Amino acid sequence: MIEQIRAGTGIDEPMIARLVDAFYAKVRADPLLGPVFDARIADWEPHLQQMRLFWSSVALMSGVYHGRPMPKHLPLPVDAAHFDRWLELFEATAAEVCPPAAADHFIERARRIAESLELGVAGANGVLLRRGDRYVRPPGAGSPAR
Repeated sequence: MIEQIRAGTGIDEPMIARLVDAFYAKVRADPLLGPVFDARIADWEPHLQQMRLFWSSVALMSGVYHGRPMPKHLPLPVDAAHFDRWLELFEATAAEVCPPAAADHFIERARRIAESLELGVAGANGVLLRRGDRYVRPPGAGSPAR
């Protein structure tokens, strides 16, 4: 399966690393997303290494990532605007860094990931979203209750 994806998209580990590194450079500089990450990540290299493994598993089905992303995202002070901006930056970076077939492959998966995480964050904040609904944090909302 991995070889079939590689052959059809050109995706390999160096491309994944370029995408992840370029994307998170944009995230860190972004006025909406940067502060969310800066408040939680002091040493970026371990995070980038994990994200390279994550995207290898997502894009190539390599199975090299063994983390649990949902619990890490549930307490974040984010909503639909954050996920939209994340996707906007990801899609732009994929288009810049990857050939079209690879960019399409990454973007399709990124959209599903963003939707899933937004549903999870909403649920952690007591909001059940219906298909097509978006999560908007109430003004001044803190972290979800646990």
